[in-house]
Amino acid sequence: MTGQLFIVSAPSGAGKTTLVRLLRDNDPALDVSVSHCTRAPRSGEQDGREYHFVGVAEFLAQVAAGGFLEWAEVHGNYYGTARSGVEAALLGGRDLLLEIDWQGAQQVRRLFPEAIGIFILPPSLAELERRLSARATDSADTIRRRLVAAREELRHAGDFDYVIINDDLQRALHDLLAVTRAARLRYATQCRRHSTLFATMI
Repeated sequence: MTGQLFIVSAPSGAGKTTLVRLLRDNDPALDVSVSHCTRAPRSGEQDGREYHFVGVAEFLAQVAAGGFLEWAEVHGNYYGTARSGVEAALLGGRDLLLEIDWQGAQQVRRLFPEAIGIFILPPSLAELERRLSARATDSADTIRRRLVAAREELRHAGDFDYVIINDDLQRALHDLLAVTRAARLRYATQCRRHSTLFATMI
């Protein structure tokens, strides 16, 4: 049995991390992959929970060794998804979610074309700027760079299977749960997971 792979992407400030955390709390059958990154931990973040925090040299060594399923440089920092963890989860029958940017999503979907892509949209660019400013963790220059990057990222929303507009957190969570539940009910997925039942009935 193989698990279902989900990919969630969004521009910084769209609420992706919060939605993924709430999704994990409400869907115990779903594991969330923990990416590697080279930026410093933010207040309250723990190594191995939000990210595996590593140095640039260690990250690039893993790139050279082919250890990442996908990786990219984003806002001056490196982010990547370890190949071994993803393959082990899926082969073990676990559903897995990757919280990665659109560049990583393209890389992963070339290897896993059956992966379900979900893009989180902010209700407006003005609201996105407000959310980034409200964090009080980034400088004005960093926020400007994130907004410029967001415009590029938003142009890739059409590359994904589903788009969720995060204008209301609970409604967005409900929509995200609906996508994961519906994906598990697709004919191909049900056949794969209940092969014995389908062999005897269909």
